[in-house]
Amino acid sequence: MTAVSDTPAPVPDPLGSAALAADLDEADLRSEPLRRLWGEEADDALARGMREPILRAIAGDSGVLATLGRLLVLGMPQPREAVADALPRLGVDGLVALGLARADEEIVTPTALLRPQSFVDADGVGEWWIASDLDEVALDGALPADHVLGVGGASRTLAETIVPIEVDRALDLGTGCGIQALLVARRAGTVVATDISARALAFAELNARLNGVSNIEFRLGSMFEPVEGEAFDLIVSNPPFVITPRVDDVPAYEYRDGGLVGDALVEQFVRTAPAFLTVGGIAQLLGNWESRDGVTGLARLDAWVPGDLDLWVIEREQLSPLGYAELWIRDGGTTPRDPEFTPLLTAWLDDFAARRVTSIGFGYVLVRRPASSEGPAHAPIRRREAVRQSVANVGAALATGLAAHDLLAAGVPATLVTASDVTEARHLLPGDDDPSVIELRQGGGLARTVSVDPALAAFVGACDGELTVGQIVAALADLFEVPLADLWADLEPRIRALVFDGLLVPGE
Repeated sequence: MTAVSDTPAPVPDPLGSAALAADLDEADLRSEPLRRLWGEEADDALARGMREPILRAIAGDSGVLATLGRLLVLGMPQPREAVADALPRLGVDGLVALGLARADEEIVTPTALLRPQSFVDADGVGEWWIASDLDEVALDGALPADHVLGVGGASRTLAETIVPIEVDRALDLGTGCGIQALLVARRAGTVVATDISARALAFAELNARLNGVSNIEFRLGSMFEPVEGEAFDLIVSNPPFVITPRVDDVPAYEYRDGGLVGDALVEQFVRTAPAFLTVGGIAQLLGNWESRDGVTGLARLDAWVPGDLDLWVIEREQLSPLGYAELWIRDGGTTPRDPEFTPLLTAWLDDFAARRVTSIGFGYVLVRRPASSEGPAHAPIRRREAVRQSVANVGAALATGLAAHDLLAAGVPATLVTASDVTEARHLLPGDDDPSVIELRQGGGLARTVSVDPALAAFVGACDGELTVGQIVAALADLFEVPLADLWADLEPRIRALVFDGLLVPGE
């Protein structure tokens, strides 16, 4: 078992947090000023775990921003006098009282990182200060088991997938440093943020105070235990879903390992979350799922969710057991050059073999409790798909799909308009006048490419809001010399799919 941190958790004192925020604001400790200070190339190198380019860029600079950059962004000791000048309101003693540093008469040594984190959501562009534990670069070694991660790739991924809706009550389960709770709090009346780690909750509360966010309540506990008997309009979670062998000598990191066998943590969340949703409520999470004994992970996931609920799963990538094991062994700071690597790899591969796992999927899961389940028109969403292409604004695409599904319950809208980001590509064999392949390509959303036949291509081409759907289909029936009823029976389900995917939108 990896050792736990030897530094205490931060202390989210209101007055100290306010003084620190004022000092950081005056110093302009934000992404763009820092990027200008040490240069774009050095800034990008830090994201890859290299701080030497930054140190070279600001060598000899004893200014306030450079001092705070070294101390809080890089996690490096700084002269006490320079830190005192950089934090005139909080002071060195105040920084120590917040649990973010220790100090002697000459040197201030950081015990946490504090970095600006910019974000873009439906409400615009913003930035927060996010405190977290020292990373591998600052520690110059492996992470402790109770490490509280800052804003990583998974955090940013989940943030991009959250459906941008206004809600009364939201839950961030497994909040970590609190980044998802902060994002959701922008569109929620109240947010409950939970975690099994008291250390993580301390960081999350400090981050809320630093950024002036007051509508988040923090609760300690595992999974849904802290909110038993409550219901939420939105539940989000970046749970510790990494599949880890349950054997001795394999490190268990709190930020990524939920302590269960295989993908049982994701299964537990997906099975349990619906009971905590209001009518129309949505639960979203990131997760891994195993394909076992010829049953795909997506099929197993579908079986965990009752058939009367909406389920939309997007698998972004799939790894072999070997690829998965190597990824997460390296994530813990162990490389093939280290003697511990081979025993860890063996443990992972043995664990997968025992369950007959053939591959591991990663992606996004959305579960919704429908507002109504009466009648065949209200059949729930059951979509499981692999999306490998690069996508952006996934949350908006999910929102579009959910709204379209609800709209289509009353039938195909009277008028439809081709979305502005849709283009058409036609492929012809040399010498042919007619295309052998016609594709509709979506520039936004989930960047779908849809193969269509001449009739559907002609329908989409005529959707400019001037003619009704009925008028377009009638004209096409005459053009292609087919019975109207037969053409509509062929086109209608495919038109519905294009509306759901956002390639066609309702006319005004």
